[in-house]
Amino acid sequence: MSSPYKSFAVAGGGTVGLPIVNALAAKNVPVILLSRPGSAAKTVPPNVQVVEVDFSDTFQIARALQKHNIDVVLSTLTTTAAAAQKPLVDGAKLAGVKLFVPSEFGSPTEGHTEGPLGAKNEIAAYLKSVGIPSTRIYAGLFMEFIPWLVDYGNGGKIKVVGKGDAPVSYTSIADVAGFVAHVLTTLPPSELENRILRLEGERSSLNDLAAQFKTSVEYVDSITGEDGGLKTGLQGIMNSGGGSTGWDVVKKAEGQGNDAAGSANALWAGHRWQSIKEVHKL
Repeated sequence: MSSPYKSFAVAGGGTVGLPIVNALAAKNVPVILLSRPGSAAKTVPPNVQVVEVDFSDTFQIARALQKHNIDVVLSTLTTTAAAAQKPLVDGAKLAGVKLFVPSEFGSPTEGHTEGPLGAKNEIAAYLKSVGIPSTRIYAGLFMEFIPWLVDYGNGGKIKVVGKGDAPVSYTSIADVAGFVAHVLTTLPPSELENRILRLEGERSSLNDLAAQFKTSVEYVDSITGEDGGLKTGLQGIMNSGGGSTGWDVVKKAEGQGNDAAGSANALWAGHRWQSIKEVHKL
């Protein structure tokens, strides 16, 4: 089965953006990387073109998308730049883009009204208001970020703020990128338009990570040092249940069926998802 989506533009060449570009390029489909003028040079496959655009300039974005006959726009702009997606959405609308994949790839954002998660949910609502079909992909925490989140490099322990017993979804960056490329190049619009796809490579509480890393848990009031506030805030979301890709923030409960954590894994039939031990060579 092949998808009707034939050409792709990825906005942002960071942590997940470049892997998605590479995964799409490996499918031998037309793909461009949209990059800010003056940003660091990106190493991309030879069949990928880097196109510099001002992400605040709707018309410049639209012209670039039209020039390359783009069907699907994928935003991988960082959480702090979530508001910057609006000109990108407007440009996609002007260019007649068929599908928009907003910058999610983390904890569930549906139902949130404040903070970074609320900003992402606002973009989803904006896409609906302008009439562009969207696919939101929740992946939980990237497995590669576990040591960063728990401050493992500072003392070799799993630092936990709160109880640390709530289940959390983890997915490797490679699996996220591969999944995105797979579904966008194989599934029909009916399985992608205005859908939320929930991934989960492995499920574990913060407490249970200690055994995998062969260390102990250190309970702390907060994570200090660089990005300490962000790490503390993320652990707070996880303690509330929001670290699971199946979490419903309104009902404060896990979803069922297509709303369950990892329910979208089945869309990549036969794929073996990486484990935390594999990613960290434990």
